[in-house]
Amino acid sequence: MSEHELMRKAIEMLDRAYIPYSHFPVGAALECEDGTVYTGCNIENSSFGLTICAERTAAVKAISEGHSKFRRIVIAGNSKDFCYPCGACRQFLYEFSPDMEVICLNRAREAKRMTLRELMPCGFDSTFL
Repeated sequence: MSEHELMRKAIEMLDRAYIPYSHFPVGAALECEDGTVYTGCNIENSSFGLTICAERTAAVKAISEGHSKFRRIVIAGNSKDFCYPCGACRQFLYEFSPDMEVICLNRAREAKRMTLRELMPCGFDSTFL
């Protein structure tokens, strides 16, 4: 899938976000190693700790369908700054694909690209267990 198409899918997910508390929508499009794409949006809960981010929503969908190696993810938000994954999402994705590309978008739809390893140097993995 083209990068442009992956970005479009992430942006489309902004409208599906359930955000009655923060009013901060996030959309994600996760491309698996085989080219399959899963999308996600953030889903808030009045018990804030139960909120799930767009990135993990997409990843859980992919993993539950048998995919565990990811090529790249696009994360879209409507803020002036780029929409970076939170620490929990970084760790969750690191478990499966620490070298995946992360493309973060801002409201102007400008993109910032990096690897997950760059976002999370010295990440925790099974070698520490």
